[in-house]
Amino acid sequence: MVVRAPLEGIKVLDFTHEVAGPHCAALLADLGADVIKIEPPRGDRARYWVDMLETAYIVNNRNKRGISLDLRTEEGKKVALELVKRADVLVENFVPGTMKKFGLDYESVKAINPRIIYCSISGYGQTGPYYQRPAWDPVIEAESGLMSMTGDPEPCLPSRIPASIVDYGTG
Repeated sequence: MVVRAPLEGIKVLDFTHEVAGPHCAALLADLGADVIKIEPPRGDRARYWVDMLETAYIVNNRNKRGISLDLRTEEGKKVALELVKRADVLVENFVPGTMKKFGLDYESVKAINPRIIYCSISGYGQTGPYYQRPAWDPVIEAESGLMSMTGDPEPCLPSRIPASIVDYGTG
């Protein structure tokens, strides 16, 4: 008997960077999806983290294929749109509005592939008073009050959890 992975045959386009988005797409790859990581020519910013943090790039991009595309060029956009035509899922974690600048927002993608599942990960949602703010794990830890539960109680010194718990929980 041949055992198939749950997401075998599903094609995922990974337009993500840093931690939360890449972790989400890595989980899909772990379940058998064919994930293509799409990076700008300079690469995902996580490639350049220091003090052993660059290993997060390796961990969060396991089981993926990769391609470098400059989405600011017509050629890069054209290749991306060709990939979209054959994809089942698109995952992105840019500040809302960024994918629209590339012509890869949900409405544009849906027009060429109506069956696509479009996953947008953002720190403050797609609408609302803070939607344009970028978000990183320590910022959300602080704003949510999580840091106040992990620091020294006397004097009250909030402290960051030594792992990107918010990013990994989001992904």
